Amino acid sequence: MGFLNSIFGNSDHSDSQKSNINWIPLTNLTQLDDIANISNVKPIVIFKHSTRCSISRMALKQFEKEYDLNETVDAFFLDLIEHRDVSNEIANKFNVHHESPQLLLIKNGKAVYNVSHSDIDAEALKTKV
Repeated sequence: MGFLNSIFGNSDHSDSQKSNINWIPLTNLTQLDDIANISNVKPIVIFKHSTRCSISRMALKQFEKEYDLNETVDAFFLDLIEHRDVSNEIANKFNVHHESPQLLLIKNGKAVYNVSHSDIDAEALKTKV
């Protein structure tokens, strides 16, 4: 298994904790109201990640490598395997189709940018913030 981990990484969130992103864990439904409110003052990024998917893991690693918006936005990380209810409510509340991996930018209580899979790009996000 060590060989596969070296290629695809571990399936847990430990890799992202070494990143330069100040991730805020998104673990409960009440946080979504807070996100909508905070987004009236400061943009919010939500990264929806499947810990069981190598494509999601690669998208996360690439995003973390390029990301440098810590002072500009608050970044929330959702493990959608553990918190599927939160993922489903994100789709409802922000009127987006569920994808995994998925990156959303929330401003003024609305999803203004929504990409998934290979379209997740920190440089492209900068132009939307």
